[in-house]
Amino acid sequence: MALRLSPCVDASAESASVLALQNVLPFRRPDADGRRGGRIHLSPPELAGGEMEALEETLRSGWLAPAGPVPKAFESAFGHVSGFEHVLATSSGTAALHLGYRVLDVAPGDEVWAPTLTFVATVAPAVQMGARITFLDVASESWTLDPDMLRDALAQAAREGRLPRVVVPVDLYGQCADLDAIVSVCDRWGVPVMSDSAEALGATSRGRRAGQGARLACFSLNGNKIITAGGGGTLVSDDPELIASARHLGMQAKEAAPHYQHETTGYSYGFSSVLAAVGLMQLRALESRVASRRAVFDRYVAGLADLPGISFMPEPSWGQSSRWLSVMLIDSRRFGADREMVRRALDEAGIESRPVWKPLHLQPAFRSAGRIGGGVAAGLFERGLCLPSGSMSPAEQSRVIEVIRRLARG
Repeated sequence: MALRLSPCVDASAESASVLALQNVLPFRRPDADGRRGGRIHLSPPELAGGEMEALEETLRSGWLAPAGPVPKAFESAFGHVSGFEHVLATSSGTAALHLGYRVLDVAPGDEVWAPTLTFVATVAPAVQMGARITFLDVASESWTLDPDMLRDALAQAAREGRLPRVVVPVDLYGQCADLDAIVSVCDRWGVPVMSDSAEALGATSRGRRAGQGARLACFSLNGNKIITAGGGGTLVSDDPELIASARHLGMQAKEAAPHYQHETTGYSYGFSSVLAAVGLMQLRALESRVASRRAVFDRYVAGLADLPGISFMPEPSWGQSSRWLSVMLIDSRRFGADREMVRRALDEAGIESRPVWKPLHLQPAFRSAGRIGGGVAAGLFERGLCLPSGSMSPAEQSRVIEVIRRLARG
């Protein structure tokens, strides 16, 4: 699509602007045989078709701010694909989590419990709000919050009079946590659950979609996710009051008055019409993206599972992962190379891979946090490697597999 600039911008300036974009953007043009050359990335954004036209239409409409018909249309569409009645689109997944903590009334000194195997954004807003964090281990069958450990920990906390204000299970690499079991345990003690489902749009657990069953759930629309708007996130719930409260806080907590009136302070967490236009087009591709990512995972298993010491992230019988990222486990004694050796070899071959999340209880920022268990997560970090999982051609995926196979013990 040609850029239509204001008449006050001359042609030379327009050409210079386009040239500048071409110099800084990492375009990956097809090679002569149709394959894309260059570095293979972990999870690059993928166009669904229609994004350029939607952007142009939005720009021409004059609706650019986080208001108007396009964000509303996106929220409606997201509710349809996620299965939630009420949706608030936000500037990021982290912003959605922050608003979730706010509307669940997390206050300084409150305890927040979360699995240790996750990205820092799961708990960062709660830390900034003055909450105390306790990390729990994950179950080996799912790599997500262990419901049995949670049950025992909540019973002990109840005896000691220190129940958490909220429990935040995390859907990991496209795999849902066992939310039914987690919510059942938490309901016994009256502890609300907010699901961090940033990595699992399109996944299911016991026949329900990611996050369903929690008081609130949060999703990410970051550039590396299975569906992206180039940025942004969503806070979803079946409770209209929670989302209405979050919407108020996310728009600077402005009261209904002709002047700027504030009874409390809020945030600038709105989701622009530009992002919403992209997101609307992307949502149409969710089902095909999940199928594509699962096919990528299956090809890795077919190409590598016969090697000694190689295994993959399991899929519990009660869930279907979106396989946002394909994750491999490496037993260095049997395979002949450890996780870091494999990562470096892939990097030298122009292939991006990344270790599994470093457990948060091992991070310097959380030296003072509470911890219950952690051995399973620590072992997964030591041996786990995330492989390229995006829109690769079969030939590109074969490159990844070939590099790994060359490292295997003869």
